[in-house]
Amino acid sequence: MAQSLNLVFAGTPRFAVPTLEALVGVGHRVSLVVTQPDKPRGRGMEVTASPVKHSALARNLTIAQPERIKNNPEFQSQIAEIQPDAIIVVGYGRIIPQWMIALPRYGNLNVHASLLPKYRGAAPIQWAIAEGETVTGVTIMRIDAGLDTGDVLTQRELSIGPDDTAETLAPRLATMGAALMVETLQKLSEDKIRAVPQDHSRATLAPILQKSDGRIDFHRHATQIRNRLRGFQPWPGAFTTFRGKNLHIWSAQVVPVDSVPERLRPAELANVDGLLLVGCGQGTALELHEVQLEGKKRMSGRDFANGHRPFAGETLGEARP
Repeated sequence: MAQSLNLVFAGTPRFAVPTLEALVGVGHRVSLVVTQPDKPRGRGMEVTASPVKHSALARNLTIAQPERIKNNPEFQSQIAEIQPDAIIVVGYGRIIPQWMIALPRYGNLNVHASLLPKYRGAAPIQWAIAEGETVTGVTIMRIDAGLDTGDVLTQRELSIGPDDTAETLAPRLATMGAALMVETLQKLSEDKIRAVPQDHSRATLAPILQKSDGRIDFHRHATQIRNRLRGFQPWPGAFTTFRGKNLHIWSAQVVPVDSVPERLRPAELANVDGLLLVGCGQGTALELHEVQLEGKKRMSGRDFANGHRPFAGETLGEARP
């Protein structure tokens, strides 16, 4: 590569790991890796390091895990002493304070998993799928004081397949973002990039997911429900209730219009030739492929129908009249 830059990397989740590894791999000097403090995770609440920390340890990189960064003189001094050319931020999980924004000559550069200004916020991958997008991508943005409002340096598109979920799409976007960050730094060092302000009038939001986002409203069109099911994997998923117990729907397909039983109401179950269907809005329906009743293992829709034998007119959830 033409020029090795002195970098600080700030990131936490698995999505950030490919960028860190790519930067080290092409010869940049990552003087410090900043990641969230170790936290209890999983059912056993075992204290666990972040994926970025694991990657940094494997590469013998210096690590910092401050509890706070905005008003932290010790951490500010540590970063200032490094005099980084750029601070690379990928899913760090903290708001970047102004003193960090102003420090490096190339700024704080962020890998954002959408084509900004669309899907600003914490969950761009999930909401792009949930909203039925067929194309998304990654943006390398120079961070400013706003929420994903900084100038765009580079972008690259990626198709969303009809069966993609947030779990299958995220690794591809992470790999793409890593390569694009390397390319962007190269162009910055050669003064070959023109930063482009975002058109704020075209912005859409991708807020952090809530548990309630996974509750299925069967008055939505079947395609909308399936898009949300795909987007909200692995959490909060897509769920409803059956006979007073939680029912998680893991996979489903939209039923062709000419195969939807007449007068099938939203949330109403129907067993059609061994297939478990549920009515949705606008005369549409879903075939439930894999479900999981509270306290039970996953099972096929066919096995669920055979085991629980929904009666005629039975509904899922709290269907509105």
